[in-house]
Amino acid sequence: MPLSDGSGVILDVVSSARADAAVPIRVERSRVGGAAGRVLEVDGAGTPWLLIHGYGDSADTWRPILEKLGAAGTRARAIDLGGFGAGARLDMSEPLLPQWDRLVAAHVGELAAESETGEVRIAGNSLGGCLTMRAAQDQSLPIAGIVPIAPAGLDMARWFGIIEGAQLIQLLRLSPVPVPEAVVRQIVGRVYSQLAFAHPGRADKAAVDNFTRHIHTVARGRRVLSIGRKLLTELDRPFKLEQIACPLLLVWGDRDRMVYTTGAEKVLRAVDYSDIEIIDDCGHCPQVDCPDRLWELIKDFPEGWNERQSAAA
Repeated sequence: MPLSDGSGVILDVVSSARADAAVPIRVERSRVGGAAGRVLEVDGAGTPWLLIHGYGDSADTWRPILEKLGAAGTRARAIDLGGFGAGARLDMSEPLLPQWDRLVAAHVGELAAESETGEVRIAGNSLGGCLTMRAAQDQSLPIAGIVPIAPAGLDMARWFGIIEGAQLIQLLRLSPVPVPEAVVRQIVGRVYSQLAFAHPGRADKAAVDNFTRHIHTVARGRRVLSIGRKLLTELDRPFKLEQIACPLLLVWGDRDRMVYTTGAEKVLRAVDYSDIEIIDDCGHCPQVDCPDRLWELIKDFPEGWNERQSAAA
């Protein structure tokens, strides 16, 4: 249950691996880089994590990983991108990727300035994976390593055609009568479960509820779809892979229906310190579908990963 600390900050108390205490996730309204938005954050030390969600999603998708990071004593922040969740409105007359790039860079700068190491680690899923890789191209940003998870943009995106073509989404988009919020959330939740999870029938209810909370009306759904149509034109060649100089770990679920691993090989060829991990029996969003296994891959990245790479050489 959300609690207030008396200063306007909302604390979501979630369970912890520690038996003696809960780990608070702070939910804050923020203005970073000139854009109003919302962040979810846990306190801790070391090199912090910046967590970036995918298309149509929100910072809430990272709650399972935030809980683990908080229990481990590592600072982390998940952000709502503009146009999604409680993020600022996008300027639809301008390219979208640069708007998100600026937001990501501003959060990297703020976290790095407050970090004892002066660096930030970034993980991002789908669209967030694309933005993670684009951030790493900017060598002026103090990035210790990145974990793109099923990143959009390596292969020409097929994900949007799947989403927009779903019969349930067509029903919402073309409905001649108002659709009650409960029905909208039910339809959106069914589509999300089918596309994000390896086994839709076992989709985590809390994750589905978090997703549908932000797409609860037909009008909101139409705005999200309009962002997707515009974004498609920008995902043809969004990367300059040769400019990425930090450790990079690609992660994919082997049952991903949205983004295939096609294109991963060119990343592994272009980026010196790169590798790929495939999670068995996992869908497009490992952070909610297989959080325990994703945690095992990233918890000591890049330090532990560098050690394993050196030992294997």
